Amino acid sequence: MTAVRCIELCRTFIQGDQKITGLDHVTLEVEKGEFVCLVAPSGGGKTTLLNAIGGLDRPDSGEVWVAGKRIDQLSKGALAEMRLNNIGFVFQAYNLIPVLTARENVEFVMQVQGRPAKERRELAENVLAEVGLTGLEDRLPAKMSGGQQQRVAVARAIVTRPAMVLADEPTANLDSHTAEQLMELFVELNRTHKTTFIIATHDQRVMSYARRIVSLLDGRIVKDQQQAT
Repeated sequence: MTAVRCIELCRTFIQGDQKITGLDHVTLEVEKGEFVCLVAPSGGGKTTLLNAIGGLDRPDSGEVWVAGKRIDQLSKGALAEMRLNNIGFVFQAYNLIPVLTARENVEFVMQVQGRPAKERRELAENVLAEVGLTGLEDRLPAKMSGGQQQRVAVARAIVTRPAMVLADEPTANLDSHTAEQLMELFVELNRTHKTTFIIATHDQRVMSYARRIVSLLDGRIVKDQQQAT
C-alpha cells in the first residue's frame, strides 16, 4: 500500500533578488511501513520535500498524495485535520510548549482530537514510559536536557499511533548515545507498529538505520537506493 506519492513537485523561493530552487520536478513513492532517509547537503531540498509531504508547505506545481488523499489541494481546515489524524512530526527544535509539563505536551494532540482526559493521561504516561521518561512526567521542558526534550517530542508524535512519522534532523542536537537510543526507538516502532518513517538528515548515524536512502541535490533526486540494515 502506498503511504506517500509525490508527482513532479516543483517549489521555488525568493531570497532577496535571487530565485532559489527548493524542488525541481521531484517524483517519489513511499510504501506503508518503509523507513526512508531523505539526504542532501544544506539547501539541497530534503526539508522542503519533507514539508510538502507533511502539508506544511504547498508546492508551486505537482501533486502530493498521502493516505490516498491529494493533500496539496485540501483546504487549510481539511489539511490540519489530515495531519492531526495521520502524521506525527518530530522537529529539530523540539517545538514543545514551555508552560506545559512533559505529560501535558504529549496530551496536547489528543486534547485537540477531543479525547477524554482519563484516556489522554493514561496514553501519555504509557508512551512516556516507552521512550524512557518514567518519573519525568511532571517536569517542564526547561528543566529537561536536550535529549529528554527530544524524547518528549517523539512521545507526542507517536502517542496517537499515526500511520506516518516525519522527522527533520531529529538527532541534530543530541549526543551520539542519545541519538542511537532515539534511532533504535524509531526502528522498534517501525517494526512493531509498521509506522512509516521519513527522516530528513545529513547524519551518517541516522542513515545507517534506514532501509532506503533518497539523495537530493539542488532540489532533484539524484539517487534512490535500498540498503541492508
